[in-house]
Amino acid sequence: MKFSSIYKIPLLLFFFITLAVSGQIKNPVKFKFTINELGDNQYEAVLNATMESGWHIYSKDIPEDTGIPTDYKVSGKNIELIGKFTEVGKKHEEFSEAFGGKIIFYSNTAGFKQKFKLKDGTKPGDVVAEITYQTCDDRVCLAPNTLEFNKQVTPKGATEEVVTTEPAKDSVKSPVATETITKTSAEAENTANETAKLDPKQLKISTIDFKKPLTDCGTAAIEASENYWTYLFLGFIGGLIALLTPCVFPMIPLTVSFFTKGMKDKAKGKRDALLYGFFILLIFVLLSIPFHIIDGIAGNIFNEISTSVWLNIVFFIIFIFFAGSFFGYYDITLPSSIANKSSKAEEAGGIIGIFFMALTLVIVSFSCTGPILGSLLGSAVTGSSNVPMLLTFALAGFGLAWAIVFGLLALFPQALQSLPKSGGWMNTVKVVLGFVELALALKFLSKADLVSKTFLIKRELFIAIWIVVAIGLALYLFGLIRFPHDDKKPKISWTRKIIGILGIGFVIYLIQGLIPAERPKLQLLSGILPPLNVSYFHNEKDGILGMKPEHDFFTAIELAKKEGKPILIDFTGYGCENCRKMEEFVWSEPDILPILQNDVVLASLYVDDKEELPEDQKTKIDLGEGQIKKVKTIGDRWSLFQQVNFNNNSQPHYVLITPDGKVINNPVSGYMPKEDFKKFLECGVNYFKQNK
Repeated sequence: MKFSSIYKIPLLLFFFITLAVSGQIKNPVKFKFTINELGDNQYEAVLNATMESGWHIYSKDIPEDTGIPTDYKVSGKNIELIGKFTEVGKKHEEFSEAFGGKIIFYSNTAGFKQKFKLKDGTKPGDVVAEITYQTCDDRVCLAPNTLEFNKQVTPKGATEEVVTTEPAKDSVKSPVATETITKTSAEAENTANETAKLDPKQLKISTIDFKKPLTDCGTAAIEASENYWTYLFLGFIGGLIALLTPCVFPMIPLTVSFFTKGMKDKAKGKRDALLYGFFILLIFVLLSIPFHIIDGIAGNIFNEISTSVWLNIVFFIIFIFFAGSFFGYYDITLPSSIANKSSKAEEAGGIIGIFFMALTLVIVSFSCTGPILGSLLGSAVTGSSNVPMLLTFALAGFGLAWAIVFGLLALFPQALQSLPKSGGWMNTVKVVLGFVELALALKFLSKADLVSKTFLIKRELFIAIWIVVAIGLALYLFGLIRFPHDDKKPKISWTRKIIGILGIGFVIYLIQGLIPAERPKLQLLSGILPPLNVSYFHNEKDGILGMKPEHDFFTAIELAKKEGKPILIDFTGYGCENCRKMEEFVWSEPDILPILQNDVVLASLYVDDKEELPEDQKTKIDLGEGQIKKVKTIGDRWSLFQQVNFNNNSQPHYVLITPDGKVINNPVSGYMPKEDFKKFLECGVNYFKQNK
């Protein structure tokens, strides 16, 4: 069974990840909102869009499943709409190969108009216009965006354009538009001891200044560091594994013969071999370039997308699909036209021919390398705040493995004689990878479960499913179960037996996680398994490690004043792996846990909580130029709260503050050794006790 068109699924995965990887701001569309008086108590709310060259937005009339249609809504007090909104501008219609249909869009300029009248023609009307749209160019699409505009229209019988009002009530300046929001020193002094009385809708707390902590305790701020070399190593290992698959291994003698057949000039042959290896590495590195050059998304959107319930379900489905391919039920291939064009380009000869030969190798090997690369991309996009660099290192490692092997074999073709012959062992490698993909798929489904707060996949259920997968792997390696491309009577080598025994050992390791215990187990899987309190033996509402943290900053402030303790703000997330590792294997340490239980008020603020805020707590962020961003969910609030007050959007992020809202010592971020976290805690707690 062959699905040559199924290549769209991995490409869609690439598209989703591409949207999620940038923290810089790109705003290729500018809007201007005006109200025109038409006479006879009728008005027109006009929103004009101006787009940068090369960018476009879709029409409201775009066919279904071919993009995000623009939606324009007008509402407000004393307003009655007349008909539906209309579009103004030059429409463009093109056939899109990506969508397989016609798309309708506007470029350069577009206008959206909605007629309305005042219900009471003697009173003013507050007009609220909201537009939802998606911006694309010929390479990428930015995430769909919703903006709000506000104006007041006062009937005076004249065509007077009303000046845009101040930001909507309860709105604040966005951290995107300005680094900080400050008050005068007098205002800050007057509110220094009234932090708890602040409106919960206010995101900027005047007393918080993380740049000027009360003490540094002789230490500098500890920031999370990305271990790029780890991803380079993981990519390298992935590349070596991919070499052993049936899609790649047979290519070794075929491609190396290119450099040995008919080449009398040894110097030229060595040069070409080195170029071949370099081009392989270059092609894989180039795959990461889009992640660096695509920008345009607010700082917190990466976290929003990577913890999206639906996106994680998509990852789950794709990884299951990859597993089916590895098991041999179908193949994932790129369109033959791409490979044919690349192969023809090889005939150009010289350096260009060598480059296209390397490109052909990458393309025709996609059936096996696609799932492995997809795993690397999925791991990076959900495990870091600096996705572009991690992907570059991971893909460089993958390409480096191929470059070294193919380059050396091209230099020393006689080494081909020592390589094992192609055979059933390569299918065994693919099937083993299929079991790995099944296990990884569950991780994404678990994250969707946590973010949605359904808590259906308990810790023990997760472990039990992994045990079943590990048992299935062992049974396969011992020849007790077979897949479509296996020999009817497979030869069970010692290598298979040894790996099968290791699989049984992993099952034994997992079983201990099913037994209730006071201390966390399965440290190797920390950050992958659901949290300790998502368990059949505990209630997720009971907190963690016997603690019940507050999930609201303002409630924590009240409690801290009452108990006379500092607040430990824990910016965390349901989908944050490093947060789970800190909780399970740093917080639980006997010299750390008592401090958390007795000496601080713990405020765990979940930045990916998708639960909607009560209507009276929703607020808006002023992006400037009359554009307003809504804060609808609990996660929206705490994510922006973190950015506005601490200029940081990584998790975990820990801050110790006094009950009156002053930062005690330098905040720390990321997973860290117990000693560093203990030093941070003791520094702040001891200072607070001494200066209470």
